[in-house]
Amino acid sequence: MYVHTGNGRLMRAETVVGVFDMDTATTEAVTKDFLSSAQRDGRLIVTTYELPKSFILTVDDMVTLSQLSTSSLAGRISSGDLTPQTADNTGRKEISENKST
Repeated sequence: MYVHTGNGRLMRAETVVGVFDMDTATTEAVTKDFLSSAQRDGRLIVTTYELPKSFILTVDDMVTLSQLSTSSLAGRISSGDLTPQTADNTGRKEISENKST
């Protein structure tokens, strides 16, 4: 199963180790060092031109930066939703349903 991680990028949901919030996770020096090491080693994939809100760690030790929030990504991973979520005029998220037969 694949999950949309932003800007038309898909990744296999079963390869995801964790989804981390950039604001809270990067307060620790060890996380900053980890992300710097990933960039230096060519293991960092940037999927946004905006300020990233989250990063995704996969089983192959790759790190993907995303403009999507951790809650959006976690919801997509757990539901297997391939499509981007859109907000209606009330600010609520609409999640498209994927029917399996």
